[in-house]
Amino acid sequence: MSGADTPARAELAEIDTLCINTIRTLTIDAVQKANSGHPGAPMALAPVAYTLWNRYLRYDPAHPHWPNRDRFVLSCGHASMLLYALLHLANVAEKDGGNAPAVSLDEIKRFRQIDSRTPGHPEYHFTTGVETTTGPLGQGVANSVGMAMGGRFLGKHLNRPGLPLFDYNVYALCSDGDLMEGVASEAASIAGHLRLSNLCWIYDDNTITIEGHTELAFGEEVATRFLSYGWEVLRVADANDIHAITNALDTFVSNRDRPTLIILKSVIGYGAPKKQGTSKAHSDALGEDEVKGAKRAYGWPEDSQFLVPDGVQENFRDGIGKRGAALYDEWQGLFAKAKDSDAAHAEQLDAFLEGRLPEGWDKDIPVFEADAKGLATRESSGKVLNAIAQHVPFLLGGSADLAPSNKSNLTFEGAGSLTPLNPGGRNVHFGVREHAMGSIVNGLGLVGLRAYGATFLVFADYMRPPVRLAALMELPIFHIFTHDSIGVGEDGPTHQPVEQLLSLRCIPGLVTLRPADANEVAEAYRVIFSLKNQPAVLALSRQALPTLDRSKYGAAAGTAKGAYVLADCEGTPEVILLGSGSEVQLCIGAYEALKAEGVKARVVSMPSWDLFERQDQGYRDSVLPPSVKARVAVEQGSVIGWDRYAGSEGTVIGMNTFGASAPLKDLLTKFGFTPEKVLEAAKAQVAKHKH
Repeated sequence: MSGADTPARAELAEIDTLCINTIRTLTIDAVQKANSGHPGAPMALAPVAYTLWNRYLRYDPAHPHWPNRDRFVLSCGHASMLLYALLHLANVAEKDGGNAPAVSLDEIKRFRQIDSRTPGHPEYHFTTGVETTTGPLGQGVANSVGMAMGGRFLGKHLNRPGLPLFDYNVYALCSDGDLMEGVASEAASIAGHLRLSNLCWIYDDNTITIEGHTELAFGEEVATRFLSYGWEVLRVADANDIHAITNALDTFVSNRDRPTLIILKSVIGYGAPKKQGTSKAHSDALGEDEVKGAKRAYGWPEDSQFLVPDGVQENFRDGIGKRGAALYDEWQGLFAKAKDSDAAHAEQLDAFLEGRLPEGWDKDIPVFEADAKGLATRESSGKVLNAIAQHVPFLLGGSADLAPSNKSNLTFEGAGSLTPLNPGGRNVHFGVREHAMGSIVNGLGLVGLRAYGATFLVFADYMRPPVRLAALMELPIFHIFTHDSIGVGEDGPTHQPVEQLLSLRCIPGLVTLRPADANEVAEAYRVIFSLKNQPAVLALSRQALPTLDRSKYGAAAGTAKGAYVLADCEGTPEVILLGSGSEVQLCIGAYEALKAEGVKARVVSMPSWDLFERQDQGYRDSVLPPSVKARVAVEQGSVIGWDRYAGSEGTVIGMNTFGASAPLKDLLTKFGFTPEKVLEAAKAQVAKHKH
C-alpha cells in the first residue's frame, strides 16, 4: 500500500477555501429550502470534489459530451447536491457548444422539486453532466468498471500510433454503503483482475450510515480487501487536506498497472456544530440553527442564501474551464488527423460517435429452413449473434460463466477474449458475478458501446436492479436469458423460471422477447438492434424447438409487432390460441387437431407483450378480434397478466406453483403443457362461447 504517509497539511489559498465553502453552502441552502435531501456527504466531500474537478478532471464544460472526457461517477447518489453544485460552478453547458447552463442557480433553488434539473438522485439523460443514474448503492461504482473497460476497449480499436483518441480516466466517489453492497465487491474483483489502471474509486470513509456508526454492521478492513483484489490502495487521513488529496490523485494518474482506491477519512456534515459526525447529518435538513452554525464555522454570512461569491466561478473557469477547453481542442486536432489519414478508420469513428450501425450489419443473419427437429432458441441465438457481431465492431459482451450453455460466445476469427493483456477482446468473461455483469454492461453502454450479458433466466432476479436502471437510463443494451422455462427438467425448481418473465415484463421501457423458433430469434435480434434508447432481453429455450414452415404459417417478420397471426382459418375464428416461446408448438398441435375436426381456430404467436402494446388499436384488434371471446393462452410461466389477452372468460394454461425435478416430458405432462391439454381447453372454450 502506498500513499499512507502524506505531507502535513498546508494552508489553502483563499480562493480554494472560498470555492469549497461555496459547494458546502449551496448544498446546505438547497436541502434546507427543500426540507429534504442529504447535506452531510457534500459538506464533507467538497474539498476532494473541488480538487478533482478543478485540478485533475479532463473535462470541457463547454462540450460535456466530448467522447474522451474523464468520467465522474457519484456512486453515493444521495449526495446529489455535490454534483449539482459542481455543474453549476463549472458552468457546464446543457448542450455541446451551447450557452444555457446544465444547472442554473434557479435549478439549485428548485432542488428536489417537480421537473427541476436537480432531482433527489442524479439521473442520466435528464441533467447534462450526470454520467449515470445513481441512487441504489453499489450500482455507480459497478457502472464505473464498465466505463473503464469501455475506455480501454475503444483505445485498442480506435487509437493509432501518435493518435490517442481514447485514453480517459474514470473516477467514482463512493460511500460506506456502496462498499457494503455485494455488487461493489463483484465489480471491484473483476476490475482488479482486469488491471483497470484508468479506474479510481474515492471512498468516503465517514463511518456513518442511517442507523448510526458503521461498527453496527461493517467492521472489515477495506484496504486489505482491495489489496487482495489487486488494487492500489492509498489513504488520506483528513478530507480537508487538499495537499494529501493531490498526492493521492497524482499517484493514481501515474499508475499504469492496476485500479486505485483512495480511502478518504471524512467527517459527515463537517462544520455543523451539533450534527457533524452523526447520522442526523446524513439525510435530514440541518435546521436553521445548524445552518447558521455551519456557516459561521466556514466564515460565511450566516443569513445569506445561495451565495456564490465573486471569484468562485472565475476560478473554475480558469481551472477546469481553460484546461478542459485546451484538451478538447487538442483532441479535435487528433480526431481530424485520424480521419484524414485513413478513410476506413474515419467511417468507423463516425459510425461509433453517431451510434450508427454499419451498412449491411444484418446481411448475414441466417434464414432457417423448416425442420421438425429444429434447434433450441439458445442455439439459433448464438448463430444470429455471431452473424451480426462480425459486422458490428463495437458489439461486445459475455456471460456469467455460462457461455457454453447460453451460446453467447463470439466465435468468429479475431473476436478474442477481453483480458488484462487484450483489452480489445469482444468476449467478456464476467465470472460467476451476475450482479456486477448487469451493472458493467450498463457502464459499457454508457460510453456508447453495444453491450450484452448472458445467464439463465432464473438468475435475472440477481440482475433486476441494473436491468431496471438500464430502462430508466434508456440504454440500448441487451441480455440473453436462456433456460427459459420448467423445460430445464432435472435441474429442478431452483433453476426453473416461473415468475421471471412477468417480472421483466413489468419494467417500463424494457422490451422482453420470447421467440418461438429460430426465425423468430432472427427477427428478435433485428428488433433489438433497431432500438436506440431502450434495453431488451431475450428469453430462450434450452430444448430444441421445431423450426416452423413459413410457407405454411405466418411470416416471422411479425415478431417486430410483438404478436401476429401464425395460423388461421377462413372467416372469423371460433377460438384463438395464444402462446410464446416453446408453447407456440403446443398451440400449433391443438390447432391442427381442431382444423381436422372442422373447428375454425387461429394461433397467435406473442413473443413480446411490450411490442404488441405499441401497435395501434386496429392492428391489435385484427390479431385478437374483440368479438372472439373463446381464447386459450399458454405459457410455462406465471399466469398473471395473460388474462389481458385471454380475456376474463378465456383460459390460461400456465404455472401457479414452482416446478419440479424430473425429465422434460414428465414435467410437461405433470403441469399440463401438452397438445392434448391445450386441445381440451380449446374445445371447452368453443362450447362455452357457442351461441
